[in-house]
Amino acid sequence: MYLIMISKRYNGCSRWKVITRLHLVLSATIFWIFCFSIVGTGLTASAAQMPEIQQRGYLTVAVKDNLRPLGFRDASGNLQGLEIDLAQRLAVDLVGTEAVKFKPVANRDRLSVVLDKKVDFAIARVTATESRSRIVSFSVPYYLDSTVLVTKDASVQQLSDLAKQKIAVLNNSSTIAKVRYYVPNAELVGVNSYDEARERIENSAAVAFAADASVLSGWVQQYPQYRLLAIKLSTEPLSVVMPKGLQYDELRRNVNKAIAHYLAEGWLKQRSEYWGLP
Repeated sequence: MYLIMISKRYNGCSRWKVITRLHLVLSATIFWIFCFSIVGTGLTASAAQMPEIQQRGYLTVAVKDNLRPLGFRDASGNLQGLEIDLAQRLAVDLVGTEAVKFKPVANRDRLSVVLDKKVDFAIARVTATESRSRIVSFSVPYYLDSTVLVTKDASVQQLSDLAKQKIAVLNNSSTIAKVRYYVPNAELVGVNSYDEARERIENSAAVAFAADASVLSGWVQQYPQYRLLAIKLSTEPLSVVMPKGLQYDELRRNVNKAIAHYLAEGWLKQRSEYWGLP
């Protein structure tokens, strides 16, 4: 229909003039679509490289703001926790000041904010895995997380005490296989959240809950009647998430060097203990 209207309008023009005008119209249209797509999708965004970060004088870091004791807000709304401490310490070593622009993120966005170049890096309880390392880079681990069990039953002191007992586990989590391996005679009770797991224990529908130590340590801080069993069912490294690419080599080297220093001097161990992490 559009071509018919054009033909009628330029009835007195040569075929060459009509084609030329159509070409100009289409070219202009494509140009503006391209411009708007760049602005709309953020394709021009680029993660800052080390010289730019040092010049601007602050870091932009994705963190958790609802996960005690790694990253959470205190009564005044200020961010606190081990990962917040680490971000500020890295800022001192990388740019000479504690200045950090924090970007709280949901679990599903922890990698995408780095991939989309919205932050310099993420420190948001991300476990370094082989599959994830194909799309992002990981620092040396700053904390070794683990799968542990929490309970308020004083009679439960070791794994053998959980034989034929009910243990709550998150549905579809990797924890299920670990509990089945170490406590094969236990009855597993699937739950959809940490709150549901606590409800099951409170209602005597489960005697313990198996999950990550970094999360359950915050649980026992909030509910002192609970305690963690000392036995670890697994170990998973938590690492800083950084962008891939040769242009970010200096950033990755500086982050890795700094974390290795914090480990060697005992600073990370001290901060982990301060925040009640096992």
